Amino acid sequence: MTRQPAVARRAEALLRAAVVATAPVAGGDIATATKLRHSDGTTTLMKTLTGAPAGFFAAEAAGLRWLAEVDDGVPVPPVLAVDDECLVIAWVDPGKQTADEAADLGRRLAATHAAGADGFGRSGPVADGFIGRLPMANPVCDTWAELYAEHRVLPYLRRAADRAALTADEVASIEAVVARLADLVPVEPPARLHGDLWTGNVLWGQDGRAWLVDPAAHGGHRETDLAMLALFGLPNLPRVLDAYDETAPLVEGWRDRTGLHQLFPLLVHACLFGGGYGARAAAVAARYS
Repeated sequence: MTRQPAVARRAEALLRAAVVATAPVAGGDIATATKLRHSDGTTTLMKTLTGAPAGFFAAEAAGLRWLAEVDDGVPVPPVLAVDDECLVIAWVDPGKQTADEAADLGRRLAATHAAGADGFGRSGPVADGFIGRLPMANPVCDTWAELYAEHRVLPYLRRAADRAALTADEVASIEAVVARLADLVPVEPPARLHGDLWTGNVLWGQDGRAWLVDPAAHGGHRETDLAMLALFGLPNLPRVLDAYDETAPLVEGWRDRTGLHQLFPLLVHACLFGGGYGARAAAVAARYS
């Protein structure tokens, strides 16, 4: 590790602690990530984004703190400092994932979800948040179907259609399924969701535990986090899901509903990247027509 003076000075101003070395961290496609080594031997991770949208890092920090409230849930790195263009969290030393650790993730995720939320939508002191770099509204809704339709699927469906990522027929196919959500997904109390739980946001630590980062936290349906894990794959995912189901049994047919919960992230990707994500979302919707 070398020392980037400008980065170090910024971190020192936030943390009131000397930074002796810095190193870039690969993997992020939105913020710039930097590993910091401090004079006392500790390490932290600083994320920066010049010109970040208002509340961008505050929402992430609030989500991390909200998830951290669950003592037996999946751990998250402690928030050490936050401002308008920067977030500093504790560093997680990477380790290797094993089947036993995957099962532990499933059990802990069940505990995180079971901690619940005040309602469908809002989590913690920050009402609205972000999914990737896109804004994500979190009003408190009476039902999950309302939240998922009006504040997850439909806004991103319109945005994706505006950038020609879907045809008119594909839009109509997704809208038809959204109108039936209340009949397709069983009613459950609001779960405490990570909200953007793809494999890149799961860190396997040297301490033998999985850690969660980069949340889009909110109160939602617990099947949504599980569907997100399945969308882009996770090592030993069957062990995660089996352990989860043993700890907090899922309602019969949950595997068949996975695609419904994947509509939202697929449309977010259609908004951000275009390509075939819109067509993929429409193909998923067609399975429920």
